[in-house]
Amino acid sequence: MDTIAPKFGVGASALRKEDLPLLKGEGAYTGDIVRPGELRGFVLRSPHASAAFRIVSTEAAESAPGVHLVMTAADIAHLGDVPCLAQVTQPDGTKHPLRGTPVLCRERVRHVGDAVAFIVADSQEAAEDAAELVEIDWDMDEANVSLAEAGGEGVPLVWPELGSNLAYRHQTGDAAAVEKAFAAAERISEITVVNNRLVSNYMETRAALGEWNEEAEEFTLTCGSQGVHGVRNSLARHVFGVDPEKIRVVTPDVGGGFGTKAFNYREYPLVMEAAKRLGRPVKWVASRGEHFLADAHGRDSIVHAAVAMTAEGRITALRIRMDANMGAYLSQYGPMIPTMASIMATGVYDIPLLDMHIRAFYTNTTPVDAYRGAGRPEAAYVIERMVDTAARDVGLSPEAFRRLNFIRPEQFPYRTAGGRLYDVGEFDGHMTLAMERAGWADFPARAAEAKTRGRIRGIGLSTYVEACAFAGSEPAHIRLEGDGTITLFIGTQTNGQGHATAYSQFIAEKIGIDFDRITVRQGDTKDLAKGGGTGGSRSIPLGGASVAAASEDLAQKMKRIAGDELEASVEDIELVAGEARVVGTDQVLDYAAIARAAKTGDDLVAVAEFVQDEATYPNGTHVVEVEIDPETGTTEIVNYQVVDDFGLTVNPVLLLGQVHGGIVQGIGQCLTEEAVYSPDGQLLTASFMDYGMPRADLLPFFRFETRNVPSTTNALGIKGAGEAATIGACPAVMNAVVDALYREKGITHIDMPATPQKVWMALNA
Repeated sequence: MDTIAPKFGVGASALRKEDLPLLKGEGAYTGDIVRPGELRGFVLRSPHASAAFRIVSTEAAESAPGVHLVMTAADIAHLGDVPCLAQVTQPDGTKHPLRGTPVLCRERVRHVGDAVAFIVADSQEAAEDAAELVEIDWDMDEANVSLAEAGGEGVPLVWPELGSNLAYRHQTGDAAAVEKAFAAAERISEITVVNNRLVSNYMETRAALGEWNEEAEEFTLTCGSQGVHGVRNSLARHVFGVDPEKIRVVTPDVGGGFGTKAFNYREYPLVMEAAKRLGRPVKWVASRGEHFLADAHGRDSIVHAAVAMTAEGRITALRIRMDANMGAYLSQYGPMIPTMASIMATGVYDIPLLDMHIRAFYTNTTPVDAYRGAGRPEAAYVIERMVDTAARDVGLSPEAFRRLNFIRPEQFPYRTAGGRLYDVGEFDGHMTLAMERAGWADFPARAAEAKTRGRIRGIGLSTYVEACAFAGSEPAHIRLEGDGTITLFIGTQTNGQGHATAYSQFIAEKIGIDFDRITVRQGDTKDLAKGGGTGGSRSIPLGGASVAAASEDLAQKMKRIAGDELEASVEDIELVAGEARVVGTDQVLDYAAIARAAKTGDDLVAVAEFVQDEATYPNGTHVVEVEIDPETGTTEIVNYQVVDDFGLTVNPVLLLGQVHGGIVQGIGQCLTEEAVYSPDGQLLTASFMDYGMPRADLLPFFRFETRNVPSTTNALGIKGAGEAATIGACPAVMNAVVDALYREKGITHIDMPATPQKVWMALNA
């Protein structure tokens, strides 16, 4: 007999089981945890973007009230740099030099916010006061903050020993074949776009609590992360040079991550080293201003793209030149992010030839790394803006041009010019449905009506594809406890996505147990030997598949035990509502009794590791309608329709939350958000007074549905959804804005963010 699924199995709209304690104020974030004897740390940061410096004296700071320790680079010379873990292969086959982040700067700072000293005191206030007493001689240099100018002659060098600001080059595709295709092209279209720099601004700023066990000679680090094992391994292997078993990393509740909390940061070894020296716990909690200055930023690239076409608009080749900003150091995965754009550069289109060249540059700015989508939003943005531009040049509608160039269902599996292997896709299907739901055909009437009110209407769409849940695995360990409850141990890390709910749905469906009797444990390196963490929409496609398999295995073990106890065959046992039943009888055995009846501990444990050999490829269509007030330049989004292909929907409510949140982050980049530096390297948008976060009154009601085609590379057909909405949103919104501007004034391009000032200036140029 099969297990009888409880109310909330896979596919059900189960509400988040983790929300009640958060709503009651019972959450346990890193900043909430207080250890006996805890001290507070403060990072003294550079006010200059580029400067040589000498610490003249720390004596006054060390003797200030409540101060226990002042550390400078000289005090931690035994610690390695916070490493970059992504080295890119250049066109000549070499690997570029690495420039990790010093835990504390040695003689030179390279961006505003660079760490110079660490002060530990009884309180945050005492540490901050003491920091002002550290005497430093500064020798300021001219800063280099402009990506557009970073490669020019005479520009200040972030790393003079390199001889230029070039961090690396990377090339994808067949340059010679593309050159021939362009020479033979009947039509050529081109565009240059800016992908503006962003600050992730999760609700919970980063925090870290360091502890040292003298007897065991072991560290414990508590911090908000996107995976404890990656943080532990980086600290152990690269910073402290110890066996990973000597460092325990614990992650409690996390208030948002978006990629930015995946990395190892300098504050983590600082609190650990301070705790070891002082023999007391040391905590650091970032202010929002520190977050703006010190946490990795996202995006920041300039891209020129061109397509070669036949006379009717069939794309024969794509050429892309991307300049990407790395910031002052190479962050953990920073160099890899632009290359992620190159592998997805051709999008949903049957483009046979690609030539994409990347130049990455150092600047005197905060380092740049993965931010929701990590390279795939950059790819979708340039190809979808390029396609709209080419359609206009050829004289076709956006949808007709796309249909002409889509990869057709019969072409799958399809190897792209960027090297990816798409398994399935019905791109025209979701575009057509989204257009119907959005009332695309009736748009001219709405535009005419808006005109009577002095408003300009535009409509735009994007048809995106992304790669996520890359080849790999995420083991799941499930255990039947003595009280009949189930515990799952898994190495992903929820940052608010609802993992406890989603994983419980897989377990409940296989084992027949209610939600409140399932415990999901993540975020402790002591629980599991390894874990891949959360990022790239991998948790449910990889982790969920492993949880489902482990649950099936444990269910069979439980049935065998129950069959032996009830003298019935395994086939006659069903698991439902926390009991094993013999079908058609009143014979039952609850799960606690099954646990007591097990002969060995192995009978109560199941481990599964689904290994995926190829990425999954979520895709979909966003249709956006905007209305612009030409008097003020203000853009209002009046309609937003999404039809996505996520392969399989595990939980519609959780999925809706992921899509809504991703759309808002995309809209923020399009209309309000941008990190801006002054020529001397000061971050001018370093607070919520200056940085344009999207707000509720900027947003419409979103309309969302799925048109799923199950993945053939994933065991459950799941494709992933965590980043998809951000990837589809930017080109759809900007295509709609440009459509409005083109209808009014023939304007064919405007860069993000399309702020009221920028839109008004374009209309009145």
